Amino acid sequence: MVVTLALGVVVVAIVLLSIDRIPTEVSSLAIVVMLVLSGLLTPQEALSGFSSETAIFIFTLLALTQGLSATGVMQIVGRRLLFFARFSPQAFILMLLVAVCGFSSVASNTAVTAAFLPVATASSAQAKVSSRRLLMPLAFTSMLGGTIFLFGTSTNLVVSSAMEQWGLERIGFTELAPVGLPLAIIGILATLVLMRWLLPEREGEQGAGALPQREYVTEAVLTPGSRLIGKELRYVTEGLGVPVRGVVRDGVMRPPDPREVLEAREHLIIAGSLDDILRVKDLRSIGLRADLRIPEDPRQSHALTEVSVPPTSALAGRSLRDIRFADRYGLVAMAIHRHPTLQGSHRHLDLMGSLASGDALKNISLSVGDLLLVGGPEQRVRELARDEELTVLGSVEYQRPRYRRALLAVIIFAATVIVAGLRLTSPAIAGLAGLVAMVATGCVDTRTAFRVDWRVVILIGALLALGQAVEKSGAGEVMARAVLPVAGFVGPRGVLCVIMIATVLLSIPMSNQAAALIMLPVGIHAAMDMGLDPRAFALGICLAASCSFLTPLEPSAALVYGPGRYRFVDFLRVGTPLTVLMLVLLTFAVPLVWPFTRS
Repeated sequence: MVVTLALGVVVVAIVLLSIDRIPTEVSSLAIVVMLVLSGLLTPQEALSGFSSETAIFIFTLLALTQGLSATGVMQIVGRRLLFFARFSPQAFILMLLVAVCGFSSVASNTAVTAAFLPVATASSAQAKVSSRRLLMPLAFTSMLGGTIFLFGTSTNLVVSSAMEQWGLERIGFTELAPVGLPLAIIGILATLVLMRWLLPEREGEQGAGALPQREYVTEAVLTPGSRLIGKELRYVTEGLGVPVRGVVRDGVMRPPDPREVLEAREHLIIAGSLDDILRVKDLRSIGLRADLRIPEDPRQSHALTEVSVPPTSALAGRSLRDIRFADRYGLVAMAIHRHPTLQGSHRHLDLMGSLASGDALKNISLSVGDLLLVGGPEQRVRELARDEELTVLGSVEYQRPRYRRALLAVIIFAATVIVAGLRLTSPAIAGLAGLVAMVATGCVDTRTAFRVDWRVVILIGALLALGQAVEKSGAGEVMARAVLPVAGFVGPRGVLCVIMIATVLLSIPMSNQAAALIMLPVGIHAAMDMGLDPRAFALGICLAASCSFLTPLEPSAALVYGPGRYRFVDFLRVGTPLTVLMLVLLTFAVPLVWPFTRS
């Protein structure tokens, strides 16, 4: 009865998480409530997942990546990877995934996914790649990278320890590589192919090569002493990812020539998303022309906001110079967005007509529906909300990266991952210590550090509780042993394949580690009953536990679920054939590296 009840809760949980209209965090909390009301877990047991080592460690990793982002590390890495986008978007994707695979082979795949998530999100627009096509491969690659070396994932470490208890030697540091490395390479390539075939772009989504949905136009100049002086324009457009639309000299704007050599105080017209515009503020050798006019006063806090020109505004048809915008509002207009239906096919004609004065933005005639990005003292921004001529849409969150602490942030993050990976102390304690160090050294402030996606933490806490209920009720062992009568008719490879399939299926409602530990004694007993070496079955289970791509319930996949705007069914579409491919490869590769017969 208890086993049936537990299996029923598992089915309901999967159904709830597959319904897009129900927020993930609501479904997660509903699962916890069901576990208690059904009597499968006590309230203390059901809530223990939220205070578990895994949930706390994942939270700290998310917070630590905020520190990397706040110090500009992510922007620097992203710009380095953007170098490959000059060849093709596919080259950028491939090099990003190679870097992710390399890091996840020696560090927690969840940590690597969390670290590269902001890099991929920020760089996707410059590389002309939809983040939807980038983030799922990133998560899958980090999972595949964990199959290469022992420290790649905690599942490897857990299985290695359990094998010793069964009288088998622990897994060597590079023992998994002969199977894990080819598996990762084939899996990455297969993921890219499956994404193209099975996950088409949604209507209204920015695809590869498409312009951002809201494009701002502004002016940028090389700062005094800029290291860009004397370099070709391609270093700005390709190396830094700045979307340059024109170069202005002697009052004339020309299309950008990648080979053109930049001069001091070069005047550039850039057009891109709001993130593109704000990213130019981060760069040291180039800056927004309007931004340079904002007085630096340490006694005043500055803010950014978006405002629109309403239909009743008397500013329509007049330029910023005509209305003396800076004097009237005490703010500086930094960029302008004009809706495509108002721009028509002459997006930059109004800019070109006003460039003779050398200050194009101030000479643009405003139109109804225009959006302005304005900045200045926070007090003046608040006062703007009372003005009837402009409508304040909302503030823009922005903090200048703390570049001087970038190296320190990298050291703290790396030390945290190494200490946690080597189990020198509890991963949760290592993560909390790293977070405290980030805040104490000024790499990130507390408000930014705690600006994490709490839905991920809630989801993981609920799933850990669900896995505990499955183990406590004995449902996991019942499901595992049910495959043995069928497996007895298909030979050693067939038995191995069936046990690995069961491992993958069990890893859906519970953690990979729990699934592997439940199936490990089944695999070892099956091997012994057939007179075979149980090491092949143990390592096959270990690798299969990291090859479940069917749902976004695995922590790495859960991290990209929201930012990639995926649906539950998207993982089924791409993950099902990928999982099948990986299991087929494992079925043939594992016995080749670890023979069934004892030597």
